[in-house]
Amino acid sequence: MTVEVRRVVVPETFEATLVEARMVTPRVRELIFERVDGKAFSFQSGQWVSLVLPLVDEKDRPLRRSYSIASVPRPGSRFELVVTRVDEGRGSTWLHEMTVGTSLEVKGPQGMFQRAADAGPSLFVATGTGVAPFRGMIHDALAAGGTTPLWVLFGVRAPADALYREEFEALEKTNPRLRFMLSMSRPPDDWAGYRGYVQTHVLDLWSQLSEHGRPEAYVCGVKKMLLEVRQVLKTHGFAERAQLHLESYD
Repeated sequence: MTVEVRRVVVPETFEATLVEARMVTPRVRELIFERVDGKAFSFQSGQWVSLVLPLVDEKDRPLRRSYSIASVPRPGSRFELVVTRVDEGRGSTWLHEMTVGTSLEVKGPQGMFQRAADAGPSLFVATGTGVAPFRGMIHDALAAGGTTPLWVLFGVRAPADALYREEFEALEKTNPRLRFMLSMSRPPDDWAGYRGYVQTHVLDLWSQLSEHGRPEAYVCGVKKMLLEVRQVLKTHGFAERAQLHLESYD
């Protein structure tokens, strides 16, 4: 009898310095870090890192915050994160006020929220900064070639909150397999696209994707949205467990 032994990969701990920062929406700050040791930062699209902040929690332990990597995988020692400023959120407030040149302890990359190279028609559902891991996944899939549909449904309040909108729309224009859709809960009067919460549109899009093969859903955002998307698909018998990939950030 052969016993398969899986190798456990321990996430690396290293120091990284903030080298660039900018506001990409009214409440989201993009942070670009670089490893202090200059080593390459290798990761798979969909993974995340944990930051150790110079603050303590209620048990007097170092305050840690985890964020999906927003970078497109490329050679080098830099990586990007996007952080929403949360009202009265100690961690997000500190990161929004963090100055270029400041260094932090980082642990990662971590996580198994990834899209396989041979995945079927894919529906990516995100709210807020939940779109961050999909940035790399989409670039990876397009670079690999093929014709498998890649549909992104991104839920935001208003146009100003649509993180990476211009980038996704530019990719959509040159890649027929990519479809980028916004659903706004507070749209302008002249908005002709989807309205309301993303979970209300998932069933219809899933059904359309099913015409192209066995679909998969990749869902990232607040837990309430994830659970509702899963329930919608399971209730209608459209999704097996292997077809749903979920990542919560709350």
